[in-house]
Amino acid sequence: MRAAILHAVGNDKLDIRDDVTLAPVGPADVRVRIRATGVCHSDLSAMTGVLPQPVPLILGHEGAGEVVEVGEHVTSVRPGDHVVISWRPACQECELCVGGQPFLCMKYVIESFSKGNFRLGDGSTVFGMAGCGTWAEEIVVPWQGAIKIDDDVSWEAAALIGCGITTGVGAALNTAKVRPGSTVAVVGCGGVGLAVIQGARVSGARTILAVDPLASKHELARKVGATHAVTPEQVPDALNELTGGGGFDYAFEVVGKSATIQSTWQLARQGGDVIVVGAGAMDDMVSISAFSLLFEGKNLLSSLYGEADVRHDFPYFAKLHKAGLLDLESMISSRIRLTDLNDAVAALKGGEVLRQIVLMD
Repeated sequence: MRAAILHAVGNDKLDIRDDVTLAPVGPADVRVRIRATGVCHSDLSAMTGVLPQPVPLILGHEGAGEVVEVGEHVTSVRPGDHVVISWRPACQECELCVGGQPFLCMKYVIESFSKGNFRLGDGSTVFGMAGCGTWAEEIVVPWQGAIKIDDDVSWEAAALIGCGITTGVGAALNTAKVRPGSTVAVVGCGGVGLAVIQGARVSGARTILAVDPLASKHELARKVGATHAVTPEQVPDALNELTGGGGFDYAFEVVGKSATIQSTWQLARQGGDVIVVGAGAMDDMVSISAFSLLFEGKNLLSSLYGEADVRHDFPYFAKLHKAGLLDLESMISSRIRLTDLNDAVAALKGGEVLRQIVLMD
């Protein structure tokens, strides 16, 4: 089968080849034919080493497809089912899972660094990003990583739910629990930032400020729910106009940089919530004064994968989409083929595109 392989961290080009095979399906595994997969900024971060991954690596973690084969112990799905791939499958047995935080379960994250489910023609092992590798025509994942959804959800929409939508909408609904009538600022209007905006809109926020240096993204931010959109230079005026200088109830950072985390901190009101959604580098340190941290009463929160329980949230977000409450079509910049992935990565580096969706033949 075909797949796009990163041979070394730092490489600019992917090796798109057709001699890739899969490891056998284990008793608790599911084999999925990928029908659509997104090109996410986290894939670029894996290429550059910001998000550490083993190599050689098949990238891609945001995908959806059709179940082809299941292991003998699998009862959650069966061949023919439409599924969304979860890049953070939860074991459903550890203290974190049982305690209501399955998004923090590390069992399969740890396993993905030692177990590669792909093979090259010479028999050598290839790993899948986050244990997935959706930039391949087929993948094998634990049954917890293949979540059934309704068949009438388009493959493109289903793929977006696998990462960008769940991360962003979940940050608003699950982590921040945005209240109706509240004020929200979202710093960074890429695919995940737009999903945060949509989550805030669904939650009933009265004011949603989108902040992004690229003015070209402002129109789409307004289309999906932002009431106002500005560049970083325009933030002080917007802060005064929209909050009287007091700050926003919720301020979301969706960039993954210490500098933007600190500027987002300044956007929140006293007692407000600052929610970090962007995935940053391990050596990028954030500095906030201990005095401010205590006396301003702000809450600094992280939102990993939208704090989702994907068993509930994937089907729920699909239903919101079908009801017209989540606009996923507007977030797709282009639809491409697997052979176009090197061009797609280059476009992603340029910063102008949102989500490019790879449609498998």
